[in-house]
Amino acid sequence: MLRPNREKQQTYELVSIEDLVPENHMLRKIDRYIDFSFIDEKVRPLYCENNGRPAIDPTVLFKMIFLGYFYGIRSERQLEREVQTNLAYRWFLGLGLTDKVPDHSTISWNRRTRFKGTTIFQDIFDEIVLQAISHKMVGGRVLFSDSTHVKASANKHKYTKQEVLQNTKDYLDELNTAVEADRKAHGKKH
Repeated sequence: MLRPNREKQQTYELVSIEDLVPENHMLRKIDRYIDFSFIDEKVRPLYCENNGRPAIDPTVLFKMIFLGYFYGIRSERQLEREVQTNLAYRWFLGLGLTDKVPDHSTISWNRRTRFKGTTIFQDIFDEIVLQAISHKMVGGRVLFSDSTHVKASANKHKYTKQEVLQNTKDYLDELNTAVEADRKAHGKKH
């Protein structure tokens, strides 16, 4: 007799998210070598310590934006959906299976308001790249950018920083474009 899989969707299982992410997953390698703890210190002056609602952990916020950049997710709304359903993303962010994923509008508000007029995104992305270089995760001879081989100059640190500056700016511009398109589609003001 055949039994439909629908019943399995309603069962409870005791699992660890740690066990559900493959050992060779790229995010495990990034987590092993990149220390994101520097983010708290960098953003501390941009947060009020004694009033307002409790903020989303800034490390989670920036790691989400890193995921979007790293995996080519070009809208914060889509990024929220991807984190909701991708176990590796949840693991990387330190979110459990039932933890609420930060809302796309909160990510957008922080990016476009709290961090406006600062170099915080560039500073954080630069630090991540420098850590990746120090762990030989990024090479200086050939840089892969949009699936194109680009020869690096003799000064790989200068070239890497310029490349990251442009790519980070482009990514933030794409997020802004996606926010504007989303607002138009939902009949909201600019």
